[in-house]
Amino acid sequence: MIIPVLDLMNGRAVSGKSGQRKSYIPLKTIFHPSSNPFKIAKALKDAGAEKIYVADLDAIENKTPNYSIIKKINQKLPVMLDSGVNNVSKVEKALEAAQKVIIATETLKSIGDLQNILESYNKNRFIVSIDIKDNRLFSNYLDMDLESILKKMAEINPSEIILLDISRVGTEKGVNQTLIKKFLKLPSSLIIGGGITTKDIQELKKLGLNDFLVGTALHSGKLSIN
Repeated sequence: MIIPVLDLMNGRAVSGKSGQRKSYIPLKTIFHPSSNPFKIAKALKDAGAEKIYVADLDAIENKTPNYSIIKKINQKLPVMLDSGVNNVSKVEKALEAAQKVIIATETLKSIGDLQNILESYNKNRFIVSIDIKDNRLFSNYLDMDLESILKKMAEINPSEIILLDISRVGTEKGVNQTLIKKFLKLPSSLIIGGGITTKDIQELKKLGLNDFLVGTALHSGKLSIN
């Protein structure tokens, strides 16, 4: 399944490369002439999307969240939301806004916080995002290498894991198959994101992977939802 990606900032859909948020600009997409996130989401559903990945960049950077917009999108298309949730106190509002909430290593402060969240709520409403940058775990707080996070994920066994290569986001340079194969050992369902091309999808499907986060290639028309 192709899962469209929508990044939100100041109430608008935006785009950028490699996680450099200061240089993000209003999204230009084949799905709608404006950068209105709800109208884009509606057009994506009409084009065949079954769910959507939304990154609330304001919330991630501890600014005012875009929850009212996200709730509206979620009524049209089920939202997988990354809003920087990293402890139990932040979970409620995110769960009210979206079908599923993403807990990302970028903002997670400790593995203990992750375990606490998963034990306090329905585990199936959460997706753990393993964020990678330049072949290393990307996190503002966790001091762990990839082997250590792999072991922890095997122990915790979240229902779904996103493997997101931030350094490849917006580049259309393709994925790191060597890295992906390491995570295939986990029992969790795996979703791949970051620089994905049509060729990648064909090759990854041969490895048993079926869910892909796609932003730039989809919005530019180089890759279709179906």
